[in-house]
Amino acid sequence: MNPDPIQSAADIIAEKKNLLIFTGAGVSVESGIPPFRGAGGLWNKVNPDFFEIDHFMRHPVESWERIRSIFYDLWGKCAPNAAHLAFAELEKMGVAFSLVTQNIDNLHQAAGSKNVIEFHGTLGRLRCTRCSFAGPPTRDLLAGNPPSCPKCAALLKPDIVFFGEGIPEHAMDQSFADAESCSVCLVSGTTGEVMPACMVPHTAKRRGAIVIEVNPEESAFTGHITDIYIRGKAGEIMPRLLEEIKKRLAE
Repeated sequence: MNPDPIQSAADIIAEKKNLLIFTGAGVSVESGIPPFRGAGGLWNKVNPDFFEIDHFMRHPVESWERIRSIFYDLWGKCAPNAAHLAFAELEKMGVAFSLVTQNIDNLHQAAGSKNVIEFHGTLGRLRCTRCSFAGPPTRDLLAGNPPSCPKCAALLKPDIVFFGEGIPEHAMDQSFADAESCSVCLVSGTTGEVMPACMVPHTAKRRGAIVIEVNPEESAFTGHITDIYIRGKAGEIMPRLLEEIKKRLAE
C-alpha cells in the first residue's frame, strides 16, 4: 500500500468503484454552518429545548422564532464548499453510488448530489403535524408565525428529526442496506459518536468494506474501524483525492 494516504485511498476507490460516502457536521462547518456539539457548537450558545418535539408542539411560536432565525435566515445563505462539490463529482463519475449524511442543510443536493439519504431529515421540506402535506419552505409558508399547513391549517414543522423523534424508517433501512453492499466507505466530518447514525460505517466494515476517513482530528472510528486515515479538512483533502481518482480512472 502506498505510504501516502491520499494515494492509497485513490488506488482503492478507483479500483473498487463501489463507494458509500458518510458525512457529518464537519463538512458543513466549512460552509459557515456551526456544528451542534463541541467547541463553538450551537448547543453551547442556544438552549436546545426548542429542538425537542414536545416543547416544539407546546410552544410553536417561540420554537419557530429560533428555527427561522438559525436555520432558514442564517443557514439558508450558506453555499456548498469544495468537499460537497467533490462528493457530487464522485457520484457523477459513477464511483460513489450513495451518500448518507447526518446533515440537515441540503448542501449536498445544492452541490449536485442526487442519491442522498438524509439520516436526520432535511430543512428543505416542511411537513404538517396533522395531515399528509409536505412541501418546500417557501417564503409564503415561512411567513406565518408559526407556519401553518395550506391544506388543513395545522402546525408545520421542518422535516428533520427533533429530540424525542425516531429516525425515518426509509432513511434507516436504506442507509444500512447501502452500508452492507458497499466495498468502500468514505467517512468525513463526523466524530462517530451520534447513535444510531455512527453504526452505518461500522456495518460497512463488518461486511468487509474498506473504511477511509477524512477528518481534521481523530474520531471514534479512527484506530477502530478506519483503514486509511487522512488528516485534514474535507474541503482541502477531497479535491486532491478527487483528482488522484480521476488520474487512475483515465489510465
